[in-house]
Formats: sequence, C-alpha cells, structure tokens
Amino acid sequence: MTGKITYEDVAIATVDIIREAETSLSYDVVCAIENAYNKEGSEIAKAQLAAILKNIELSKKQLIPMCQDTGIMVFFVEIGRSLIIDFDLEGAIIEGVRRATVQVPLRPNAVSPLSRKNSGDNTGAGLPDINYSFVEGNKLSITVAPKGAGSENMSALRMLNPTETSKIREFVLETVLKAGGMPCPPIVVGVGIGGSFDKSARLAKQALLMNMGDMDAFELELLNDINKLGIGTMGMGGNITALAVHVKQAHCHTASLPVAVNIQCWANRHATVVLGGEQ
Repeated sequence: MTGKITYEDVAIATVDIIREAETSLSYDVVCAIENAYNKEGSEIAKAQLAAILKNIELSKKQLIPMCQDTGIMVFFVEIGRSLIIDFDLEGAIIEGVRRATVQVPLRPNAVSPLSRKNSGDNTGAGLPDINYSFVEGNKLSITVAPKGAGSENMSALRMLNPTETSKIREFVLETVLKAGGMPCPPIVVGVGIGGSFDKSARLAKQALLMNMGDMDAFELELLNDINKLGIGTMGMGGNITALAVHVKQAHCHTASLPVAVNIQCWANRHATVVLGGEQ
C-alpha cells in the first residue's frame, strides 16, 4: 500500500496480519517442520509431526487459528524517518486487536496480573505489547508475533558473571531440559545475549522472528546439543526437540552478562504488513 496512511488503514491492516499469523505459518517455519518429519527416527514422534503438519494445512484452508491459545499480541513497528503520521498510531493498532478478537476470532487472553480479571478483548494495561524503532525511508512496517503462554512460561533469564561466557551454552540447555514437553516441542529457541536485564529478553523474543533456515555455527552447535537431549516432539522422545536456535547480541556493561532464553512452540507465528512508501 502506498500514499497517505490513515488510522483506519492501520486498524484494518492489524486485523489482517493477526488473522494471517494465527492461521498460516510462514514458508520457512513449515519447511523446518517438514524437514523435522523427514529426519525424525521415532515413529511416535513422526506421527505427532504428521498431525502438526495436517493441523497447519487445515488451519490455512479453513482460516481458523492453528492453536486454541491464540496468545497475547506482540508487535514490532518500524517507522520511516520521513513518514508523517498525523493520527494515534498506537490507538489504531489497539483498535485492530479489539476487532481481531471478534473477527478472527481470538481467545480473550489479557487479564489483570493480580485480580485476574479478563478485559475480554486482548487489550489492557501494557497490552498489546508494541515495540517501536525508526528506520530510513517513508514506510510503516508492522509485524505481529502472537505469543502463547505454554512456551512463554518456560522461558528464562539469568544475569551471569561477566567471566562466565562459557556458561551460556549450559544455561540454554538447562532451560530447554527443564521445559521438557511443556512448550509443545519441537520448539524454536530465541537467545538474547547482552544489553541489560530487559534488553536481553527483548533480543531473545526478536530472535524468534529470524529466518528458520539461517543459522550460524554457534546457533547450529546449540541446536545439535538441544536435539541430543532426547525430549522430542510433544515430549515423547525422538531426535528432534528444536527446529532452530537464533541468537541476537547487544553490547552490555563491563560488569554484566545478561542472557535470556525465549522458547517458542512449533507454531512460530508472525506476519508483517508494510504501509506507505513512494507517492
């Protein structure tokens, strides 16, 4: 979409990408699951992977969410420095979430942390979680990454001693082993190294958006170590526990080494829309 962007454009686009993310996995994620099926040696795990692939097929065909836990809505918004926005951008995204709750539909998941009262529309204090960054150009890019609780609850963060770089691998493996079958493996593992306490967690979540088939030597080493744990699909054993490991880094304080592990289930859901551009 090019030209002037309006509040309604963003609200409608938000509904569209939420529906896309909830009902259709990106090509790289599907390929990773198909590769896991082809490589898996356990017949029990292979049957589970076949069911997952059938679930993906039916979800896309029937336009229904692929998991009953439709998650909380996490957004990554890139704003072009030359773009002029003369409306409430955050309000438009929130309105899109409210509409998507009815139209997709989404399970109402947003509750007050202490009273546990449900807002009923997946919005509330601090939700949706919207993260902004500025880039070159005059486009607006909005990415949604719905995050379910089963995998999120098994994530972890540790403030390591700055001399303990060798313990990063140990912490990642420990986190995955403790998670076991709870996050519905095969999982995707996002690792954030550096920054600060909160920055490392954000890096780990952003890492989940990286292309599944693009891993460097360190990431592949971690992936191989995780798959040797034998947890397997849905915790039933096998040689595929994780589909991918992605690491994002940031410089940190000389006296600090934050490391965060954000675990995602096989349904690594995300979708992007780009609005604006040359007029």
